[in-house]
Amino acid sequence: MSTDLITLEYDGPIAILTNNRPDKHNAANDEMDTGLFEAIAELKGRPDVRCVIWRANGKSWSSGRDVSQLGVRTEDIDNLSFIERGQQAFAASLDLHCPIVCALKGWVIGGSFERSLVADLRVCAEGTRFMLPEVKHGVLTDTGGMARLFQMVGHGVTMDLVLTGRVMDAEEALRHGIVSRVVSEDELEATAREIAETIAGAPAFTVKMARRNMGLLANAVVKDSIREEGTTQTLVFASEDYAELKAAREEDRRPSYRGR
Repeated sequence: MSTDLITLEYDGPIAILTNNRPDKHNAANDEMDTGLFEAIAELKGRPDVRCVIWRANGKSWSSGRDVSQLGVRTEDIDNLSFIERGQQAFAASLDLHCPIVCALKGWVIGGSFERSLVADLRVCAEGTRFMLPEVKHGVLTDTGGMARLFQMVGHGVTMDLVLTGRVMDAEEALRHGIVSRVVSEDELEATAREIAETIAGAPAFTVKMARRNMGLLANAVVKDSIREEGTTQTLVFASEDYAELKAAREEDRRPSYRGR
């Protein structure tokens, strides 16, 4: 791994992927993304791994994208190429041979919420809060989470979360099937571990085929959405409204949007 902001460890047939930027509530930056993509690539080459637990150090699983890097490139690359490169690297997680179980807590926001949605299972601690605040920042969801959320909860709830950026609590997430279990924070790690051990103890080929079957039902829509989101996000970054939002914030004034 080229960074310690994401760690990947192995305990027998279980891999443990950890968000490790606790001082920033695990807000994802370019360095953290690079570590995540490297971990996914490594896992693709580890057929001995039977289940992945994706957890976090600190108070939150992830507070989303580091807002200081929204729309900012740290290298000489166009926005579409940068977005698509990251999308393709993360979308490889859909093709892993083993399931990913997310152990969520604290804040689960934005692109990080989307990434957890693309995983196979989500359990969360009491008090966990979920948000998709991208529109408030003038950008779009672009990690396939909108498509997955639509599959789970339908059009109305999805657009409520996307367009208002409101907070969804753990109990509402459970009612909608976004998470399968809500436990105390003290029980979170043990619950994720119990799930992973159950999966790892089942016939490996059968688990792989179950994941394949679910992928045939669900993943084509997610992959199509990811591709379209790369285009629409690039258009957003180039829009007059996005430039106006940034200018208004810098000048501490109310923005005047023109819808283009």
